[in-house]
Amino acid sequence: MATLSVPTEVPAVADDCEQLRKAFSGWGTNEDLIITILGHRDSTQRKLIRQVYAETYGEDLLKALDKELTRDFERLVLLWTLDTAERDALLAHEATQKWTSSSQVLVEISCTRSPKELILVREAYHARFKRSLEEDVAYHTHGDFHKLLVPLVSSYRYGGDEVNLTLAKSEAKLLHDKISEKDYSCDDFIRVLSTRSKAQINATMNQYINEFGHDMIKDLEADPNDEFLSILQSTIECLARPEEYFEKVLRLAINKQGTDEGAVTRVISTRAEVDLKIIKDEYLKRNSVPLERAITKDTHGDYEKMLLALLGYEEA
Repeated sequence: MATLSVPTEVPAVADDCEQLRKAFSGWGTNEDLIITILGHRDSTQRKLIRQVYAETYGEDLLKALDKELTRDFERLVLLWTLDTAERDALLAHEATQKWTSSSQVLVEISCTRSPKELILVREAYHARFKRSLEEDVAYHTHGDFHKLLVPLVSSYRYGGDEVNLTLAKSEAKLLHDKISEKDYSCDDFIRVLSTRSKAQINATMNQYINEFGHDMIKDLEADPNDEFLSILQSTIECLARPEEYFEKVLRLAINKQGTDEGAVTRVISTRAEVDLKIIKDEYLKRNSVPLERAITKDTHGDYEKMLLALLGYEEA
């Protein structure tokens, strides 16, 4: 469930564009007006605003925002204003260029988006960077990370709910055997994670619990210093329990010494129109503190206001 709050009566697109233009005019920028408009428009409305703004004023709205805003607030507003696939393409490109083995962004995009959404991300990547996501991931990763991430970003899974329980039982045993042997990067392990539907993987995880009495993800927590194991665990979490995964990303980003604004910005901007309400509920259940309160404690200014707006906070 989304948290984005859109007014019942939305002004005409031309009026929104005129108000945004005014927000950029005169002494200083009217950040509150920018939040009031962009923080309360859905992806279709924001796309129209960008189109009409460019037609009316001869300037890309993103460039105007880039000139007027700064720091974390700028990053959040720019990511939010982008088309969904274009945003993911940008995040994926940044992940390939700044790759470290602990990065989770490519896994998030590959495993929490639908099959059709991932195709749109790859198309947006082509259009923006004049090469494929697959070739950039292949070029910038090595070893076990390469072996896992290239098929993940290249995948086109079945998106339906039908499952094969016989297959789930056999693959649960296969994965249990490989985990017991610590053979995490074997071809069969990678094949299951990169090709099976999310419904099938959930069925396999349920069979794993039924057969062996414990959770597959828990069995992958044995060695916290193994960075590939961490990526593998994130892959399974993103495929089977995305809301729990994103709750953990937010918890770690907020609770660490010095908030990880990059992670907070990424999760809020990519999930506000998808499942952020469920993530908020998970956060409250796990931490006994509303996510809005945690955000208010750890952020400030216009950045805080925009985050709260996307969280659907009533006073934002």
